Amino acid sequence: MGIESKTHQDSVQTEASGEIDLAGTAPATEGTAKPAKQGKSPTVRTVEWSRVQTKLRALVGEDVFTSWFARLAHERFEQGVVELSVPTRFLKNWIQGHYMDMLLQACGSEMEGIARIELIVRQPAGLIRKGTVDAGQHSSGEDHGHGAARPATGNGNRPAQAATAGAGAGSDGGPFQGSPLDRRFTFETFVVGSSNRLAHAAAKQVAETALNEPMRFNPLFIHSNVGLGKTHLLHAIAWEVKRRNPYAQVLYLTAERFRYRFVESLRSQEAMSFKEKLRGIDVLLVDDMEFLSGERTEQEFDSTLNSLLDGGKQVVVASARQPTQLEALDQRMRSRLAGGLVAELTPLDYELRLKVLERRAEEKNAADPTFSVPREVLAFLAEHLSESARELDGAITRLYAACH
Repeated sequence: MGIESKTHQDSVQTEASGEIDLAGTAPATEGTAKPAKQGKSPTVRTVEWSRVQTKLRALVGEDVFTSWFARLAHERFEQGVVELSVPTRFLKNWIQGHYMDMLLQACGSEMEGIARIELIVRQPAGLIRKGTVDAGQHSSGEDHGHGAARPATGNGNRPAQAATAGAGAGSDGGPFQGSPLDRRFTFETFVVGSSNRLAHAAAKQVAETALNEPMRFNPLFIHSNVGLGKTHLLHAIAWEVKRRNPYAQVLYLTAERFRYRFVESLRSQEAMSFKEKLRGIDVLLVDDMEFLSGERTEQEFDSTLNSLLDGGKQVVVASARQPTQLEALDQRMRSRLAGGLVAELTPLDYELRLKVLERRAEEKNAADPTFSVPREVLAFLAEHLSESARELDGAITRLYAACH
């Protein structure tokens, strides 16, 4: 939690200043950036990239850096665009879905004039483009939980790659652009056990009744420590509602994204339009609620929450803390959030850890039949790894990397 909190805090300025610095450089409005300095030699860029790697290693720790960033290479930096490459599409999708904001911040702090990152896949016959994030945009929160993430082979009507923000990603609040939804995070890929059965059942019930009257659980508040599946369930609700009714206005937002859009609307004098768009949403899903900050932002969220609930619209909130422990929020908001169903995701027990590891190994095997893990090894990992499902993901990924 310390790393995630620092990452969020570093990317947020106070509302009183009306400024947000998303790239770790001087504040700029969305879609703009200082022009990149010209004439820097490749040696200078190499030094800058080395500093970026050092910063990433300090932010995430040696194990995470080795798993996800060690094979990330700097290709070029032209006209404010940093092009980075990785050896596999799986690695590209994972970094896009989990670490793009952190990567943009780290690059922005060491490489002057950065406006955008383009992430590509290295291949002998050329480079497959492209995964990008702009200095004025954010990717989703990092807590994607332990539901199984299927390999990029595709199935049915769902593209294999992780989605980007907006209507194409399913986070479609009409004209209001939400945070990205990952197409891998569905109810079908969520691994259920005793520690998450209640939250999973509640999320499915909400997804099935969100557009009906009466609603069963409104609001639904899901809380847990990091890495146990909160974000996965929120994404799954969004996908299921859209599957049942493609015209439903479903909006998934991280609390930080909500704050960013609100401050942006104040700065552009479009606060009224912002309010009207939010109140037209059918289903609002807010992630990382503990990071909602700023008095005016809290007041606006409180107003929006009350308006949606009073209007019979479904609200789902996820947080690392219970509603009563969100001390930054006022008592009325905490009371309203606690007034629906509060469901907790508890740490994974041995049986669920083993199921997650088995699913991860099956996915890797489906993508690469040469890869397999003996059940004895999976049982050993399940016995000794207990922090979070993300730790289980990393264990299988490291095994796969070691075999290749």
